[in-house]
Formats: sequence, structure tokens, C-alpha cells
Amino acid sequence: MQTMLTLRTSSPFELFDRIEQQLSQQLQTAERVPAAEVHETAEAYAVVLELPGVDKGAIDVKATDRTLVISAERRNQRSQPEEAAADASDVGARPLVSEFRYGTWSRSFRFPAPIDRDQLQARYRDGLLTVTAPKANTATTVSVQVEA
Repeated sequence: MQTMLTLRTSSPFELFDRIEQQLSQQLQTAERVPAAEVHETAEAYAVVLELPGVDKGAIDVKATDRTLVISAERRNQRSQPEEAAADASDVGARPLVSEFRYGTWSRSFRFPAPIDRDQLQARYRDGLLTVTAPKANTATTVSVQVEA
């Protein structure tokens, strides 16, 4: 029985083209989450998220004793019926190229110290969401009666 071995030769440029194609496919299917910064002071934690194009009403902020969960949805405004009706020239128009990402996402941040959930503050301005979570004051003094 005779086996045939086929060798395929390729140029380094073909290899780069294949790598670029694979990376492009991964980037298109990868989940997009907003960039974040987390700051800490002696009194509080502050989380800043980039949320350009997100409607304020589509943002949800929840907290547990040490965790902050932020979720939001970025909707495609061009597909909204009332918008399409307002500008009849754009009805059915599709972009030639679109790199915008739409959909829902959620991020959670766990802090080393407990937070005061009742004092959370959230501000959304110029595409930036800033959530300030004051640290919980857990330092208390307790007197214990010594029994004989």
C-alpha cells in the first residue's frame, strides 16, 4: 500500500492574512464591555464606565454588601419606528460600514471592604457613568457584661 504525502507551501504573507482573518472574526464575535476605572479613597469607592450612546433609562445599578453590579443596553436608534417615521429619507437605509456595538452587557465589581448600599450615588454625564459607593462604617464598640 502506497501513501501519498502532500506538502503545502505557503508564503509568510499568507500566514499573516490567515491570522488577521481569525483575529477579525474573534473581535466581531467577542463580547463588548465598556472600559472602566475604579478609584478608592478613605471614604468611598468610585467606578467610572464609558457608556457613549447609552440612554440613561437603560442603565441599572445594583449592590450587595461588597459587590456593585452595573448593566445596560445600547439600542440601535436607527431601527426605532418613531425615528424612522420622523425622517422618511432614511427609511430602509443601511450603513455601508458599521463598527457600533449594540446589545446588553453586565459588569460586576467586588470591593475588599463592605459598602453602604443606602448611600450609593450614580451620575451619568457626557457618556460617562460614575457610581460612588461609600464604605460602610463597620467600626463599632460593644460593651459586654462579664458574668460571675
